[in-house]
Amino acid sequence: MNIIDESGILAISTRLQRLSEQLRKDGALIYKEFGIDFEPKWFPVILTLHHKKELSIVEIAHEIGYTHPSTISLLKELENKQLILSKKDKQDERKRLIEVTSKGEALVEQMKPVWELIKKVLGEIADNENNLLAAINEAETKIAEQSFYQRALQLKNSK
Repeated sequence: MNIIDESGILAISTRLQRLSEQLRKDGALIYKEFGIDFEPKWFPVILTLHHKKELSIVEIAHEIGYTHPSTISLLKELENKQLILSKKDKQDERKRLIEVTSKGEALVEQMKPVWELIKKVLGEIADNENNLLAAINEAETKIAEQSFYQRALQLKNSK
């Protein structure tokens, strides 16, 4: 056991980041194993647009829970790969609407069986005594009600 593991809850952010990086790295290897040129970091945007068809940048950022700059960075990568396209909104010329290209949709169809495999494997990993997904849902709900920062300030000011 290393110092981060021994630090318990104090190092939760580090441990979640470590877990996330491992899942992304292995996810990339899984796509590669199936001959699919796809980065796991693109997944939230592609999945969202596959289901919602056409959204603004702000709507995508909201859907995936990323900041506007992080979302724009992902969109640029996906546009360079010709997996999405951006066009002006007919109602509001300042607004850009994003959609998956036919190349992107073909890639989604190729990835669907891989996503089923990934779901099964991640289900096995998360299905333990303290169900990981349930715990993440509970933590995200608590943070939505009152952020980590707000809670820390409240505790600091109550002393």
